[in-house]
Amino acid sequence: MKKLLLIPILSILILTGICAQSGLLTVAEQSDYTSTATSREVNAFISQLAAGSGICRVDTLAITVTGEPVLLLVIADPLPASPEALHNDERTVVYIQANIHAGEVEGKEASLILARELTGPDAGNWLKNLIVLICPNLNPDGNDRISTRNRTNQNGPKNGVGIRYNAQNLDLNRDAMKLETPEMIGVVKNVLNRWDPAVTVDCHTTNGSFHEEPVTFTWMMNPNVDTSLIHYMRDIMMPRVAAVLREKYNVDNCFYGEFVDMTKPDLGWEMAGPEPRYFDNYVGLRNRLAILNENYVYADYRTRVLGCHKLLLSILEYASAHRNEIRQLLQQADKAVMGRGLHPSVIDSFAIGFRVQPTPEKITIKAFEVEETGDTLFWKKYRKTDRKVTVTVPYLADYVPSVSIRFPYAYLLQVQDPVFAEYLQIHGIEVEKLACDQELEAEMFTMDKIIPSRRLNQGHYTNTISGKYAKEKMIFHAGTWVVRTAQPLANLAAYILEPLSNDGMAVWNKFDRYLVPQWGLGYYPYPVYRVLEKTELKTMREAPSNSPRGGE
Repeated sequence: MKKLLLIPILSILILTGICAQSGLLTVAEQSDYTSTATSREVNAFISQLAAGSGICRVDTLAITVTGEPVLLLVIADPLPASPEALHNDERTVVYIQANIHAGEVEGKEASLILARELTGPDAGNWLKNLIVLICPNLNPDGNDRISTRNRTNQNGPKNGVGIRYNAQNLDLNRDAMKLETPEMIGVVKNVLNRWDPAVTVDCHTTNGSFHEEPVTFTWMMNPNVDTSLIHYMRDIMMPRVAAVLREKYNVDNCFYGEFVDMTKPDLGWEMAGPEPRYFDNYVGLRNRLAILNENYVYADYRTRVLGCHKLLLSILEYASAHRNEIRQLLQQADKAVMGRGLHPSVIDSFAIGFRVQPTPEKITIKAFEVEETGDTLFWKKYRKTDRKVTVTVPYLADYVPSVSIRFPYAYLLQVQDPVFAEYLQIHGIEVEKLACDQELEAEMFTMDKIIPSRRLNQGHYTNTISGKYAKEKMIFHAGTWVVRTAQPLANLAAYILEPLSNDGMAVWNKFDRYLVPQWGLGYYPYPVYRVLEKTELKTMREAPSNSPRGGE
């Protein structure tokens, strides 16, 4: 497959020379749902779809560390020449991503079936209102390590699946904040920053509780996401998508989660993991709508593929029918973030601690009674019985702040290494420099303690930091990096830069060399300072962001 790199995508299409047609089948379909596609087979399929098509183009989203291309399908009628051509385009951009965990393969197959439909004669009216981006195989290196020994608890395909991690042995769905993989860097730079999709879908397979519903899904939940977006997903969009999926497509479904205690379902159905290292929550911090799809691991492979496909159709139908409503909602969220940054107030806050509480409505799960069979190092093991039980229980999915700090007017980085500005700019965050020395009143964070994790997490001994803020006047020199919060990605910037954030640069060791002296005890001040009040900052733009939503 590495030889493919020597051939431009256009040449692949010419060499393939096969027009997309209704007879083109996925590997899942060809094998009667006993196999899943290799990366070569995925690339051949989408190349055939694009060959001779005026409404489909194949772009390269990223190149993996082994040299494999990660391909992105752009489907639109008419096709925009580039994302920059969308400035006055009222169509909604939807991004569908699959195989981030390459053992969880039905999203890959379902998204290929969807792409075939969207480029075929029966595409319907979707492309009148939508531009659809599809990355069916985000993790090609993990995908091609197919074995029947992978995910042995999963009900098919019987000929095996890939592995969870990429070739760096990193989990792509823990990399949205730290950005250490070319695959996730490619998604952020070449999809989120360039195309700015209003809606994203990330396809997975469950690992948890026993139930009958073959398709589950949920929405972004971090408490620093604009609450109007969370409530829209929770109260309007997701319930309507669920109803269409159930009533129109006859696919039973429920919102994603796991029982707090499988033997006591009345305790609730919980959606864990609100941190933005998870892709859906990361997208939410960027003021966009994100859907996490988790298909039921114990449902058979055919049912999972077809159920996922119908979910994707249901989402596209909603996004198409409500495109104006979605656009207005996102514009209002962006405007609110910009307004807060321009005129900060003592009531504007950022959550550094949070707790979960039930959503306003309970949810119904078609569950099975279970029996405990033993313990592992990390969790208890259960066996599903044949006894079915339908329960209506609290959905523990509303994360709310428990500890908050004031949201600042700007952040100042007291480090000279350009790698930090480059890292922020990859995220799409606007970075400036002080044009001259300035005396400013700012908050400095002094650390009492840094505690590394006892166990490696994604190659890191992640930090837990404690300390306190104190205001003082000091001279900040010309060249100091400045990140204003009057920009659309301010929530993301705060999450990255705050020392007490649970998923920022401090957690992922990016500042470690600047935190302690090489000799002696104690700690240096945290190298990010907070300007709380609106202040005249004499700055110059460091470099243009590649985000279409850059601050004014």
